[in-house]
Amino acid sequence: MRTKDFYFDLPEALIAQKPSGVRGEDKLMVLERATGAVTHCLMQQLPELIEPGTLMIFNDSKVRRSRCYGIRVDTGREQEFMFLTQLSPDLTRWHCMVKGAKKVKPHNSYRFPSGSVGVIEAVPEDEGSEFRTIRFSEPLTDAWFEANGHIPLPPYIKREDDDTDSERYQNVYAKETGSNACPTAGLHFTEDMLSRLREKGIDIAYVTLHVGLGTFLPVRAEQIEDHKMHEEVYSVPQETAEKIAQAKREGRTVLAVGTTSVRTLESAAVADSSVPGGYRVQAGGGSTHIFMYPGYQFKVVEKMFTNFHTPESTLIMLVSAFAGREHILAAYQNAVEHNYRFFSYGDAMLIK
Repeated sequence: MRTKDFYFDLPEALIAQKPSGVRGEDKLMVLERATGAVTHCLMQQLPELIEPGTLMIFNDSKVRRSRCYGIRVDTGREQEFMFLTQLSPDLTRWHCMVKGAKKVKPHNSYRFPSGSVGVIEAVPEDEGSEFRTIRFSEPLTDAWFEANGHIPLPPYIKREDDDTDSERYQNVYAKETGSNACPTAGLHFTEDMLSRLREKGIDIAYVTLHVGLGTFLPVRAEQIEDHKMHEEVYSVPQETAEKIAQAKREGRTVLAVGTTSVRTLESAAVADSSVPGGYRVQAGGGSTHIFMYPGYQFKVVEKMFTNFHTPESTLIMLVSAFAGREHILAAYQNAVEHNYRFFSYGDAMLIK
């Protein structure tokens, strides 16, 4: 399939630049994946739209303040770094996405607000790459990022982060620090909403997938089959794996909240003829570069709660694999006509 097959025209005014006034007070589109039928609802109606007994899976990864600005020691020039993954157990070497990377050479030194200095290592990739490895003499702990970093808002939000983002670009249930972008489907959920879901007889469980650099990279290949996904680290608690197995045995629905939860569950699926559907979710940790696009056969996930995604992205390809490309593009056009807010701080979709 061609990347341009997943393009849609989106007015810039519909790209949400700020969160809604109150968390959880958003529009909710319900899409029937079998027919493409659309219903317009509100997020507050969600508990009435989900069958009792459904098992909802959330990603509890917490966003790291990973966008940091260093001053080049010899020139005084400011440089932006996005710290992606740690490369050493002592937390002193990090893989970064670097803005204007061509000018960031090996042995350049950068001083950060806390006074710590990072040194660029030799570049193993092509000099044109947007990535660099930076080495420090001290570990970069969560406390270091809190002191030196900014919330890594996505590039389509055309402003600097502020105090509001520290709260609103983080899920209320987030606890495992490590993501470079928020699993934003969860932004619609409040503690009150989670309580209402439980009161309705809906079960809740958690997985962890730390959102990585793939979120920031466009699909550059003309044919989507040629696109290579970057790896992301995930873990599935034993309790969650057991809850999924029990739900499958009892014929209850597994509903994944967010594409990251979908990627985790489908990556952790292993063939098991003793489980209804032929697959079980294996507990434990791993890494995944799974790429789901039309033709992919889902093994675990039966319903999905998600945001509206960017044109030609791997995420719109994933939801197209789940509900059909034509249904998704028609639903997105419907959302544009009804002034839904798009992307991270936008409105939501329930695919049934």
